[in-house]
Amino acid sequence: MRVIFMGTPEFAVPSLAALIDAGYTPVAVATGPDRPRGRGQTVTPTPVKETAQAAGIDCILQPEDVTDPDFAAAVAEREPDVIAVVAYKILPPEVFTAARKGAFNLHGSLLPRYRGAAPINHAIMAGESKTGVTTFFLEPSVDTGDIILQKEMSIGPNETAGSVHDRMAELGADAVVETVRQLDEGTVETRSQDDDKATPAPKIHDADCETPWEASAEAVHNHVRGLSPYPGAWTQHGDTRLKLYRTRRAEGTGTPGTVLAADERLLVACGTGAVEVLVLQQPGRKRLDAPDFLNGYALSEGDRLGE
Repeated sequence: MRVIFMGTPEFAVPSLAALIDAGYTPVAVATGPDRPRGRGQTVTPTPVKETAQAAGIDCILQPEDVTDPDFAAAVAEREPDVIAVVAYKILPPEVFTAARKGAFNLHGSLLPRYRGAAPINHAIMAGESKTGVTTFFLEPSVDTGDIILQKEMSIGPNETAGSVHDRMAELGADAVVETVRQLDEGTVETRSQDDDKATPAPKIHDADCETPWEASAEAVHNHVRGLSPYPGAWTQHGDTRLKLYRTRRAEGTGTPGTVLAADERLLVACGTGAVEVLVLQQPGRKRLDAPDFLNGYALSEGDRLGE
C-alpha cells in the first residue's frame, strides 16, 4: 500500500505517527517549506517534516505552490495508492487524482457542518456541545466530497479551542488510520453530504475576535474560549488592547462592557448577565490570572471595555 501523506502543523503529527505505527509508513510526505519561526526567526522545518525525518522517510516534498506542475509530477512519480491529507493546502485535481484508490482529507468537524478553515473555533463560538472529525474523498470543491467515516467527540462547557484541537488531533489520527485501512482492504462505504445542512466556518480575521459585550454572558464566554489560545479574543480599554483567554459566566448586571469588580476578581457586564475574566494579557506582557493582572494594571470598577 503506497501512501503519500500531506500535512504541515502539529495537528497533523499524530496522524502521520499513527500511520507509521500501523505499518503504513508513507512513501513520501508533502509539507510546507522551512520558514523562519519563533522569536529568533530561525529557519525551521515544519512539525510534519521533523516527524517524517525522525521516521527515516527520505522523500519529503516542500512545494512553495501546490499548483506547480512539478509538484503534481513528483506526486505521480511515487505512484500512490492513497493520498492522506491532514491540515494542508487546497490541492488541485492534478495532484489528488494521482492516487489509485483515492485521496482523502481529515476535517475537524462533523461535515457538512462547519465547512471551512476554522471549524473548531466556530463550533465552540456557536456553543456546540459536540463536534468530531470526518474523512472524505477530495473533490475540486472544498470540503464537499463523499464522507468515508466520522468520529464524534464532546465539547466541555468551559473547554477552549486549544484543548479541543489537541484532543481532536488524536481522534483524527485514529480516523486517518482506519480510513487508510478501509481503502487498503476495499471495504470503504461512502455517503454523500447534504448541502442543505452545510454551515460555514471561514478563516477568522482580527475584527472577528473583538469581544461582543452587548451579547449574552454565554455568548461572550463562548466567544472567548472559542478563540483561545489562538488567535485570541480582544477588547479595548482606552488605548490599550487586552487579550482575553479564559472566562466563566457570573452574576451581575450593568451596561455591556462595564467593569463591575476589579479587586480579587475581574467581573464585566454583558448584554445579559456577566462574565468573570480569569486569564488575560496586555500587549508585550505575559498572560496572567486576573488577580495578578490587576496587581500590575490600572483597571477600576466602572471602567468601560470595548470603547
